[in-house]
Amino acid sequence: MGVIDRGALPGFISGAGGLVFAILGLAVDNIWLVALAGVLALVSGVCTLRINERLRKTSDKVEEGEAEATRLALESQVMAARAARFEAEAINARLTAARNERTTASSEFSIDDLAGMIDEDTGLFNERFFLVTTEKRLSAARRGLRPLTIVLLEVAERVAEGVGHPADPRIIAGCLMETLREADTACRLEDGRFAMVLEDTPENGAVWTVERVRRRMADQHRDLTMWAGVACYPAHAFDSGQIIEQAQRALTAARDWRQDRIEVATVLDD
Repeated sequence: MGVIDRGALPGFISGAGGLVFAILGLAVDNIWLVALAGVLALVSGVCTLRINERLRKTSDKVEEGEAEATRLALESQVMAARAARFEAEAINARLTAARNERTTASSEFSIDDLAGMIDEDTGLFNERFFLVTTEKRLSAARRGLRPLTIVLLEVAERVAEGVGHPADPRIIAGCLMETLREADTACRLEDGRFAMVLEDTPENGAVWTVERVRRRMADQHRDLTMWAGVACYPAHAFDSGQIIEQAQRALTAARDWRQDRIEVATVLDD
């Protein structure tokens, strides 16, 4: 603002001087004073045009900077999504190779390592992997200024009949694998519940993803009831322990209903 004021000062002085000389020239009927006033007015006009040109160039530079910042932000998001997808593909490739080489003594992959990462009943990642990847993904989201969502799922069958019991985990795992993106991660926890890590996904996108999972389950098995708790970084939590706790609280609230229910965690106080 100070630069603009200094740039406008010559034009302002010229215009003010021209006005003063014009009034004096008319008052004393002096044509030279009137002529001087005209010259000063011309100088003021030229200064105004130069200021307008300078403002236009500054505006163009600002717009170019904003466009460049937008382009870099989009490139960052694309690279982050690619990195997450490549990570998931690398993990899956490692697990597939290890499975194929179970009977080969020269396998470079340890069966113990494989067993420590995979839930044998469903083929999904287990709770150990979930805890580790949540912390890792949250750190990456924090560095990249991107959202991350954790979803906890519990599915039961025959709830409406009053005899609800846990659903077949293979059915739930199949629906998750058919619905989620490659960059997302599905896990089965030790207590039989399921967890999802949704990469670069805010609250509304997470709710829609869970709803898609619910619809797929309902289409395939009508006697299933699904409860879900959703927690997002940074809206609901800032670290891995906190975001899992928030998702757990939301899931507990969802279980108060005897029908499908998706609950979102409460927003953190400032």
